[in-house]
Amino acid sequence: MKAVVLAAGQGTRIRPLSDSIPKPMLPVADRPLVAHTIDAAIDAGADEIILVIGYEGETVRDYFGEKYRGTPISYAVQTEQAGTAHAVNTAREHIDGPFAVLNGDNLYDPAAVDRLFEHCPAVCAIAVDEPRNYGVLSTDGDSVTGIVEKPSKPPTNLANAGAYAFPERAREWLEVPESERGEHEITDVLASVIEEFDVTPVTLDRWLDVGRPWELLEANEWKIAELDRRIDGRVSDDAHLEGDVVVEEGATVEPGVVVEGPALIRSGAEVGPNAYVRGATLIGEDAEIGHAVEVKNSVVSRGTSVSHLSYVGDSVLGRDVNFGAGTNVANLRHDDADIEFTVKGERISTGRRKFGVVAGDDVKTGINSSLSPGLKLTTGATTRPGESVERDR
Repeated sequence: MKAVVLAAGQGTRIRPLSDSIPKPMLPVADRPLVAHTIDAAIDAGADEIILVIGYEGETVRDYFGEKYRGTPISYAVQTEQAGTAHAVNTAREHIDGPFAVLNGDNLYDPAAVDRLFEHCPAVCAIAVDEPRNYGVLSTDGDSVTGIVEKPSKPPTNLANAGAYAFPERAREWLEVPESERGEHEITDVLASVIEEFDVTPVTLDRWLDVGRPWELLEANEWKIAELDRRIDGRVSDDAHLEGDVVVEEGATVEPGVVVEGPALIRSGAEVGPNAYVRGATLIGEDAEIGHAVEVKNSVVSRGTSVSHLSYVGDSVLGRDVNFGAGTNVANLRHDDADIEFTVKGERISTGRRKFGVVAGDDVKTGINSSLSPGLKLTTGATTRPGESVERDR
């Protein structure tokens, strides 16, 4: 079976992290987000991956090339964002048999992807407490009988998780009319398949749609926690590594450093001396964590430097960020309420009691900067020495 993986979107809700990189290529543990989806498809038996690309598509091509893990990779270019069915239809010429459709910005329970392929035609769903906010499957025993978007009276609690295994005939049904949202929806293709075939519902144990910055943090919490301890880099005898810590070849951990796993320190990264890393933290390739810096439950992307005497907690830092010495991130409100964050101009709840800052690529802070919880620093933003920053910039 071929797997069509959708990776063409701009990722506007996760900005500024996606300003110059496709959202599916943002880092989740030791690989891009979309690579976890592709790995699950290959492990489930996909004999070819068809990547639908668009925004900054060359970044995807450069990473995966023509083969990935020995599996051929083909590319289809979606030149306009016109919906999920439109995206799959761009890959139509590559489809010549049963095919799966997976979202490149979702994390799936790998065992469920196995079952999805096995039971084709099938659709993945996840049980939710409030199904009225989702597309909901109706079922009769072991068959899906329909799908309805955001119903006032949901027929089940099974929310559509956006993963499908279609028979070859579905190739003929990819050209669907625009929905009320002005998009060509893959759920209309699913509805056609349901009319002609017995479609099996496959329930996911775990699933995550990574659309906003705190969900990228959650994705890293998930995948870093699955890593087994491995020390391939240079670690000082005076450093202390506790639990499932991975230090990749080419990484350096200096004297006095304490790392409490799960944590991943990638190739070329330098940590310490006397730094403290804890709580599902990713230190990206060629990143630098300076003397007496504490990094807690955060993503520090490639080439980023956090200088001495700084604190970074529950935050996502983009590429080539430079936090000046003494930069401190606040990640908790005095009233203990959930942190809010700006998404597409609107302040919304992250649902997290602790959440720090999101810094786009090339952000620079002056020494002794103080950054408030839920702060967004756009690509290239700067702060002055000693500045207390309470509003996005």
